[in-house]
This record gives sequence, C-alpha cells and structure tokens, in this order.
Amino acid sequence: MGLFVKSQTFGALALAAVLTATVSRADTLDQVLSRGVLVCGVNIGLAGFGLPDDRGFWRGFDVDYCRAVAAAIFDDPQKVRFTPLSGKDRFTALQSGEIDLLSRNTTWTQSREAAQGLLFTGINYYDGQSFMVRKARKLQSPRDLKGASICVQQGTTTELNLADYFHKAGISAETVVFSGGDEALKAYESGRCDAYTTDGSALYAQRLKLAAPDDHEVLAETISKEPFSPVVRQGDDRWFNLVKWTQFALLDAEELGVTAANADALRQSDNPEIRRLLGADNDFGAGLGLSRDWVVRIVKAVGNYGEIFSRNLGDGSPLKIPRGLNAQWRDGGLHYAPPVR
Repeated sequence: MGLFVKSQTFGALALAAVLTATVSRADTLDQVLSRGVLVCGVNIGLAGFGLPDDRGFWRGFDVDYCRAVAAAIFDDPQKVRFTPLSGKDRFTALQSGEIDLLSRNTTWTQSREAAQGLLFTGINYYDGQSFMVRKARKLQSPRDLKGASICVQQGTTTELNLADYFHKAGISAETVVFSGGDEALKAYESGRCDAYTTDGSALYAQRLKLAAPDDHEVLAETISKEPFSPVVRQGDDRWFNLVKWTQFALLDAEELGVTAANADALRQSDNPEIRRLLGADNDFGAGLGLSRDWVVRIVKAVGNYGEIFSRNLGDGSPLKIPRGLNAQWRDGGLHYAPPVR
C-alpha cells in the first residue's frame, strides 16, 4: 500500500514536471510580446544571408525572415535583436531559450528534428553542397579532386556529405576541418587546401571575401540536397504556426503579385484570393495570435519572397545567384505554399 502510494505520488510529480515544462515552453509569442522584441539567431557573418553593414545594421535573406516575423507581431520590422551563432552553437541557443527563432542557413534533417527537440518550419531555400576551386586548375567535377585536400567547417552536414560522396565515388581525399567558415576559407586561400566545400550559396558569398574573387569558381555540380529552413523549439504549436505561415505568406504574396509597394492598395482588389491573403474580408490572423492585416504588415516591411531573394541573393545583390530551384512552381522552381483561406 505504501509503495503504491509512493509510486502514485512519484508518477503525479513526474507528470506535473512534464506539464510544467510543456507550459513553460509553450508561450513563446507571449514572451516575445512581453519582452517587446524578437530574439533571432542568425549567421555570424555570411553575405547575402546574415551580415551587419558598416553601420552595424543587419542585412540578408535570413535576417529579412526575422524582420518579417517581427512585422507580423509588432507591425515594426526593427523590433528584432539579432544573436550571431556559429554552426555548432545554433541549436543549443534555441534549445536553451536564448533565442526565439533560428533563421540561419540551416539544413533540415531527420536527426536534427527528431532527436534535438526542434521543428523546421518549412523550406525557404533549396541549396546543395558544392566546391570552390581555383580557375587555373580547370576542374570540371568534384571527381577531379581525387587526392586533393579539402577545407570544411566542423559541426555541419557538410562533413558527412563529403565523406559519403567520396566513399561512393571510390575517391580518396584529405579532409581538413576548421571550427568556422572564415577559418576554412582563409586556409583555402592560403593554399592549405585545394578546394573549399560548403553549401553552394555560402560559396558564392565567401568568394567575395577573397583578395581575387575572379580567380576562383564554384563548380556547377552539387553532391547533396540542402533544404534550408527556419527552426523553432518543439512544444509550442502556436509559435510554430506563426513562423510557418509567415513564410507561406511571403510565397503567396509573390505568386499573387503583392509587393511592398502595392500591398496597401491591393486590399481593395477584386481578386478574392488577394483579398483573403490581405485580410480584407476575413480575419485569418486571429488563429495565429496576429492582427487581420498581418500579411500586409509583413509585405510592406520586407517585400514578398521574390523581393527578398532578389535584394539579398539574386540580381539585385552582389552574389547574383540564379533563382533556379528557388523559383515559384509556375516558373519551374520548387516553391509552392498553401493558400491563406
């Protein structure tokens, strides 16, 4: 009898601890509202994705996603505090509650989501691992790197992809590991490595840091699938939905022709899809804890997905990365968002 009571008591206490932990982790939006600012984890410094300018103002594709969420919540894209994080520190910062949202060129994998208490909100950039080499070597494929030394950043999916690729190809190569991307890049530039490998988008950005960027090229062939996604903690469905639908809204806005310049005016549109998206005839924002004009707030602040891409990565940026797989589905790309309705 006493043992049974003790077991019941222990079970109740354990259940209470679980429920308390769940409740404490399930109020991210309330915490953000109370704090008055969104805390967003970004790259330490990667051109096109997350990098402070000469005035300390953060810019980039991932940075604009943070600002989109802040605009949806506060109607102010500047209510964000950016926390620069390395590849090895990014998940710990999110798990511990140091940040509310991780928006940092992060590949969605099964182990990261299932084993680390994280949720990826949806692919916002389709990438693939590639290699930067010296043009003078006239290499055509990663297979030409047999016996070469290759610089790679520690704590990323890049290491595993590299090992898998060379194993399947039956190629031997020396892997030289560094704690950060800048260290790996410097080693490559100094001649320590014959090639530098990471995600193709990052290679375009890192090449701009070299003393003679035009002497180097990014091989067209990729050896992996690298679907990037913002990340949140598990156990907070409302926050997960808010971040996820912010992303969908950016894609839907581009598909429907809603831009930063016309978002306000298009609330008077005769197109029912546009009216639903912009909250003219409904209040779909309520289910996310947002105002009915949440999409208008987002698009006015940062533009639609296409505007964000062009400004940071595409034709309007120094990187000039083609849309490719990141084009809308109607244009031969992979992006397709559920409608707001």
